[in-house]
Amino acid sequence: MIDRLKCGFGLHRFSVLSVDTLQFLLFLYIQQLNKVSLRTSLIGEEWPSPRSRSQSPDLTEKSNCHNKNWNDYSHQAFIYDHLLLDPGQLTASFHSTHSSLVSREAVVALSFLIEGTISRARKVYPLHELALWQPLHADSGFSKISKTFSFYKLETWLRSCLTGNPFGTSACLKSGKKLAWAHQVEGTTKRAKIACNTHVAPRMHRLVVMSQVYKQTLAKSSDTLVGAHVKIHRCNESFIYLLSPLRSVTIEKCRNSIFVLGPVGTTLHLHSCDNVKVIAVCHRLSISSTTACVFHILTPTRPLILSGNQTVTFAPFHTHYPMLEDHMARTGLATVPNYWDNPMVVCRENSDTSVFRLLPPCEFYVFIIPFEMEGDTTEIPGGLPSVYQKALGQREQKIQIWQKTVKEAHLTKDQRKQFQVLVENKFYEWLINTGHRQQLDSLVPPAAGSKQAAG
Repeated sequence: MIDRLKCGFGLHRFSVLSVDTLQFLLFLYIQQLNKVSLRTSLIGEEWPSPRSRSQSPDLTEKSNCHNKNWNDYSHQAFIYDHLLLDPGQLTASFHSTHSSLVSREAVVALSFLIEGTISRARKVYPLHELALWQPLHADSGFSKISKTFSFYKLETWLRSCLTGNPFGTSACLKSGKKLAWAHQVEGTTKRAKIACNTHVAPRMHRLVVMSQVYKQTLAKSSDTLVGAHVKIHRCNESFIYLLSPLRSVTIEKCRNSIFVLGPVGTTLHLHSCDNVKVIAVCHRLSISSTTACVFHILTPTRPLILSGNQTVTFAPFHTHYPMLEDHMARTGLATVPNYWDNPMVVCRENSDTSVFRLLPPCEFYVFIIPFEMEGDTTEIPGGLPSVYQKALGQREQKIQIWQKTVKEAHLTKDQRKQFQVLVENKFYEWLINTGHRQQLDSLVPPAAGSKQAAG
């Protein structure tokens, strides 16, 4: 059996990337979990479906989450039905008996999907470390002589011990700690679900979940967010500021919203979002099935444009907050290299139509984060590309010329009042037409709440 697949991607003359074959096959396998298959639908095995023949009696009643990506109970049922197979379920051609063996490499690969604890301890171990632990050899079926596992014992052990993820999204929503936010308008949060498990989860499993936030401005910068996986789902007409170093961020099915994020140490992924603006420093950005979304990004890797996207706009990162550079250092992110303007179209459905554009300099404005915090960052890290900086300079020059013209007009007191009313009315119209009125109205005055955002 080939244990390792080596592929060169032209990164460097002597550079070779190595991918474990078995883990790669599992990765490809789980990519199909949410895809509808006509064949499997006909025979009743479409995932995750209530028709699924789960071997665990209490999974069906728990798997009532509408978002199947977040439903850990359905994930568990799928593993029972499609990955952990009783010898009796296998075809005769598989030749599976009590004497069938599983290689150590295969169990190591399964650690990509399964991990666990000993006696419900807090520390989490990958599957192969548990299976190879001496006191568990009798249960896992590992033989020191052959360096292999008994298929029958390994399958029986996994089936008897497998449970839902106690640090997953479903568990977090059900029993996680509810979060308090610096900015929260009363009367519009009845359906919102905002919770975290940071008080019980190990460091690598810290999770913050935000779902169904509607017409809200929410802001937070605290230890609760540091190093957390953030999942945002079905947020609409909202402005969300998460100003802390984050591990990963997933934004799904959100509409007409703005997300301002602290540095994301791994991946920032958007799926099925419409008219969303994201402002972030991140290690990797990937997007799929989005429409009319704008990304102000600083990233050392090329953004990945997956399938189903329309009218994607990329622009340079254009904001800052006092702790930003400190948070970037904590996540290992720097200002160079920066490939915000060099995305990679991985799935191009129509080669004749460009799915993305770079924001024209004439449409570019800097973004001001309206909260007070302590810190040393006073400008945009790395600055702006020269063409955008030039556009800002030209706009500033026009403002100065306009102010000079008004000053030299020598208006009377009544004329100045009329002129001020006219300017304010035009500005008010602009706020309404651009949607900025809602954002301004939802902000608490600085003396009352801005400092809370940093707490």
